[in-house]
Amino acid sequence: MIGRREFIMALGGAAATWPIAARAQQPGLPVVGYLSSLGRNDRPNLVDAFRRGLGEAGYVEGRNVAIDYRFGENEPSLLPALAGELVARKVAVIAATGSTNPILAAKGATAAIPIVFTFGGDPVQAGFVASLNRPGGNITGVTFYASSLVGKLMRLVHEIRPDAMVIALLQNPTDPLTGPERSDAREAARTLGVRLDVLNASTPSEIDAALASLQGRAGALIMGANPYFNGRRQQIVALAMRDRIPVVARTRDFAAEGALVTYGNDAFDLYRRAGLYVGRILKGEKPADLPIDQATRFELVINLGTAKTLGLAIPADVLATADEVIE
Repeated sequence: MIGRREFIMALGGAAATWPIAARAQQPGLPVVGYLSSLGRNDRPNLVDAFRRGLGEAGYVEGRNVAIDYRFGENEPSLLPALAGELVARKVAVIAATGSTNPILAAKGATAAIPIVFTFGGDPVQAGFVASLNRPGGNITGVTFYASSLVGKLMRLVHEIRPDAMVIALLQNPTDPLTGPERSDAREAARTLGVRLDVLNASTPSEIDAALASLQGRAGALIMGANPYFNGRRQQIVALAMRDRIPVVARTRDFAAEGALVTYGNDAFDLYRRAGLYVGRILKGEKPADLPIDQATRFELVINLGTAKTLGLAIPADVLATADEVIE
């Protein structure tokens, strides 16, 4: 019987490139390598956004550019081999998306092929680029500082539930950004005078176990910055709501699913901008000269329906700052 890892390797390899039409490429088209830590069916709207950005730069898949997709299926250990496949194919650009791990894999695989990332942290601090204005080397991209928002999320919880003495943080331990995010969360917890309960999960069964361990004792559950959780948002929100624990996250998708509050960037727009950068490189610009594209707009979304279900009153000053309220 084929094992889980072998099955995922088969999915992640050449047989798993997606969509199938990408394999029937016209000879001579430039090829973009799309490397993601996510599963092929996780958040397909982000792939659509990336292609939209490419289109805005003048490149349409199948017409004047080909895209070779590699999905890590949420198994970080597979990413170096997948990055190696793209390098062996001599793609023109690698888009490293989904988490920190694809960037590390692409960076480890090539110092020559341009890399455009989507990143949730500080790329200078992470060692990916020399500076935000002049990245240097073969790497540039879009950063949205998602991991640094945990303090803001904890303050929102404290405003909405000032009586909450315990706030839980769910993290994916396979993501290198968990360390800085955890440190920021602990500092915020000290400032607010609450206890931080850190939970770790990187599989559906681990999510089940992590939320079961809360046993309703946390005043709120804050989602870590790792995008894997977005693909499991239905599971997470359902489990938390079962125990009447409000969920606070960074993407609007969570609010639409029933999370109480979300605060963060428009992920679709970030991937679109990454596609634009890839298009600019295909036209001849160098990643070393393309400044890191930094997110400047953050959206606060409040689900009033969830607040009513949980018997929570959202303070008027918090409601007044919301960009969107879901009734």
